[in-house]
Formats: sequence, structure tokens, C-alpha cells
Amino acid sequence: MIRLTDLALPLDHTPADLERAACDRLGIAIGDLARITVARRGNDARRKSAIKLVYSLDVEVRDEADVLARFAGDPHVRPTPDTAYKFVTRAPESYDGPRPVVIGAGPCGLLAALVLAQMGFRPIIIERGKAVRERTKDTWGLWRRSVLDPESNVQFGEGGAGTFSDGKLYSRIKDPRHLGRKVLTEFVKAGAPDDILTEAHPHIGTFRLVTMVMSIRETIEKLGGEYRFQTRVEDFEIETGEDGVRRLMGLHLSTGEFLPASHVIMAVGHSARDTFQVLYDRGVYIEAKPFAVGVRIEHPQSWIDKARYGPSAGNRLLGAAAYSISHKCTNGRVVYSFCMCPGGRVVAAASEEGRVVTNGMSQYSRAEFNANSGLVVDITPERDYPGHPLAGIAFQRKFEELAFRAGGSNYRAPGQKVDDFLARRPSSKLGVVTPSYQPGVHLTDLKDCLPDFVIEAIREALPVFGRQVPGYDHPDAVMTGVETRTSSPVRITRGRDFQSLNTPGLYPAGEGAGYAGGILSAAVDGIRVAEALALELAQPR
Repeated sequence: MIRLTDLALPLDHTPADLERAACDRLGIAIGDLARITVARRGNDARRKSAIKLVYSLDVEVRDEADVLARFAGDPHVRPTPDTAYKFVTRAPESYDGPRPVVIGAGPCGLLAALVLAQMGFRPIIIERGKAVRERTKDTWGLWRRSVLDPESNVQFGEGGAGTFSDGKLYSRIKDPRHLGRKVLTEFVKAGAPDDILTEAHPHIGTFRLVTMVMSIRETIEKLGGEYRFQTRVEDFEIETGEDGVRRLMGLHLSTGEFLPASHVIMAVGHSARDTFQVLYDRGVYIEAKPFAVGVRIEHPQSWIDKARYGPSAGNRLLGAAAYSISHKCTNGRVVYSFCMCPGGRVVAAASEEGRVVTNGMSQYSRAEFNANSGLVVDITPERDYPGHPLAGIAFQRKFEELAFRAGGSNYRAPGQKVDDFLARRPSSKLGVVTPSYQPGVHLTDLKDCLPDFVIEAIREALPVFGRQVPGYDHPDAVMTGVETRTSSPVRITRGRDFQSLNTPGLYPAGEGAGYAGGILSAAVDGIRVAEALALELAQPR
């Protein structure tokens, strides 16, 4: 088949129009077209008066060789790539070697465990939180009753932090082996909508993610995998041999059990601060890395739809509009939108008592009233938290504690209207924008819970963004603090073999290890690490 890319048609086109456009582009007659399949669909909204749908198509034609020869120099006409996943190895028959252990059941851990199970290695999955149904009840406990369970919340539990998010399934990572396709295919098998295979910016939403991760768990268990929920890894047994090489021997669990383990995937997510501390104490090589901090900003979704789509706002083919914006400030900082959630809500995402953290979430329909995104400022270890590999965690905690106090010390979040923020005065009443954060927003001055350089950078950026997205700096738009968990503050550094630089047998993976930045990239990294571990286990011994 032929992959035809970058084919643009008007919003109101028909299926017949798509076929004719493909034939015209390839210079063939309609009768020479055998079959056409949509591989990817996005939109081009640069001209609001003439928004187009942009397609990548897989086209079957009568004389494929002739078409490919005529378009040999055209990057938009190529053979359709083979995106089928191919296992790198299989467990030997009657395999009785070490069982791999996966710590964490977020997107990275789930896909790592799934691939290991499919290859026959019967992984053990250790998850400090609860199974996803129970975890959902605990999460709502914080949102509705201001009761936080430090082991079962937005950050910890089956499905990971991605379960309570927009469920975005796109990434800018290089993916020459099409591992992202493997991820999406497994998600569809587990109950995700088919359109995630074709949409340029696919997403699932929280409710569908819940049932999906349950289905993946069932698959792993049927293949011999084993889950241990409400089990935290409290320590790592590491021995140094006579050759001076450190080796992982096993795990000390919160249940009191010692689990012998020589091959462990660390997929703990970006908020496993106690685990990072234990790894550091055990001498595992770990370093500070950049991340970003800021706020969540909310606007009515209708404002964003109009700003992005003009007269086509509300068109069902376009759905709820999103944005991605950034600005380099005079103080050298970069302010940018992060984890934009169309038609969603701002949620409480704390995992430690006495701290407030915000995040964004939406359902598959993206039908709630407000749009929200992180409005964050870049920070780096050298400039902002030098001197210690775990200093970024202390930086996060400081401002999360300040936000807790500024919100009233009851898990309400501090909030401020844009006009008051720009005027350098506390907010005392809301305007036309009602914030969605639960358990509630306490109006105040956000300068009390963010670094001065972050405040000044956001003040500079807001009018700039208002020119890019009309209404973005509307006086009544609401900002809610604080957004501190944009990515992991540490990197558990690994080598080309995907193992810890100084502790063989430990395989750092995903967002918590500093090697991913979202559901899809974390899941892809989980597959890559699982493959490396499986190849090691499959070697003759």
C-alpha cells in the first residue's frame, strides 16, 4: 500500500471528495483505486475562515509500482510503513529463571509488564496504591471531602497519574519502530475508542482509562503476571561483589516481606519522593533535572473555541479547541502552556499531607464548561536548586506547602483573577469565570506561593498570550496554584543497556526516572526497557 500524507480538504467534504482528492494527488483514475484507509486525521486552523482537515491515507491502487516510481522524490508519497509490533525475544520453554519485577502500575509499568507477560516472563507488578476502582473512591475523597490518602490519590495507584488527566496519547518523541502504535493498539484492545488510532491528537479521558487499565491487568494476569497492590518498596538490597560491581539482590516491602529480585524496572512516576530518597541513600546514581512550576489557568471553553476556530467554533469534527503557546521573557525564563485540557477541570493532585498541587483532567467528551492548562515557567538545577540531586524535591515541597497555607490549610487551592494578578493586588471576588478545582478555591494573591521570578515571568507573558489567543488574558480568567509536578525533578541515570549506571539489574524507566513526559512516551519507554530486560533474561545461563 501507499502512504499519502498532507492531503487537505474542507471541513464539509464528503467521502467521495476524499477519494477524488487522493486520486487527483496520485494522478490515477477512480477506477484504479482499490481501497482507501485513514491513517491519521488532524486539522489546519491557521486560516479561521477556511479551516481544513488534513489526512494521512493508506491507499491501495492497481499499479503501486508505477505510482511510487512517478513520485520517487515526493516525501508525501511513500510505501506504507510496517507498524506491526515484533517481539525481540520469547522466554525459553519451561523458563524457570528470575521473574522480573515492575515497580509501579502507571503507563510505563503497565506496558512494560504487558510486554514481558506477552513474551512469557510472568512479571510481578508492585504498586504502592490501590486497584483503580478503590483508588478512584479515595481520589474523590480529597476532591469532595478534603481527605487525602497519601498512598491512594491522583499520583499513586493503578493507572498512575495519567488516569486522572486528559488522557493525551500523542508525543514528539522519535519512534522509528512505531512502538507508539503498539501502545495505541493495546489500548484499543483494552477498550479505548478506535479513533485513537487515527486522530492526530488522540485522547481517552479518565472514565475510559479506568476500565482500560483494569482490562490490561486481566490480560497480564492471564499470561502469568502477578499484581501486589498496597505494597510499597521500602528498601533495595544491593551487594558489592569482590569485583567491585554493585548488584541488585532484592526488595524490602512494606508488607515485611523480602522479595528476591535481580531484574527490576523502576516505573515509579514523578512523585515517588520517598523512593527517590531511598535510592539516593543506597548509592544509586541519581541527578537533579529541570522541570517547571506555575499555575493552572481557566477560561470558558467557548472562548478558546472562538479564538482558535472563529466561525467554525462548535463544529463536531473539530471538537473542543486546544492551544500550545510559549514566550521567552526578558528575565531569561520561558513561560509556556502545559498539559492543556479542553473541556475539562482543574483537580487536586497532592500526594503528601499539608501540601496543595494542581493538575488538569478531562473526560473523553471534553464537554465540561471550562478549558484549563498549566501556565508554567522553566527552572533548572544550576540556577534554581543547585548542590544536591534531590534539591528539586525540596523546591517543590516548599511551594506546595506555601500553597496549602495560602489556600486556607484545608486543601483548597489559592486562586487569583488575571486582572488582579496583573495589577499586583489580591483577588476578593470572582468574575464571569467560575474555577472548577475541588475541594474549592480561596481567592488571594499568588505571589505568596510562587517564586518572584515565576510571578514576574507570568505577568510579562499574559498580555503576549492574549495577542496570540484572544481572550487569554481576559480580566476574569482564573489562575489556581500551584502546578509543580510538570515532570520528575530527578533522573535515575541509565546506560545504553537501560540499566542504572552503577547498579546493574535496576532498570530506571518512564517519567519518574526522567525518560518520558506523558502517557504515550512513558508507555513507549516501558516497552523499550522491558525489551532490554527480556533480552538479558533470555540469554543462556
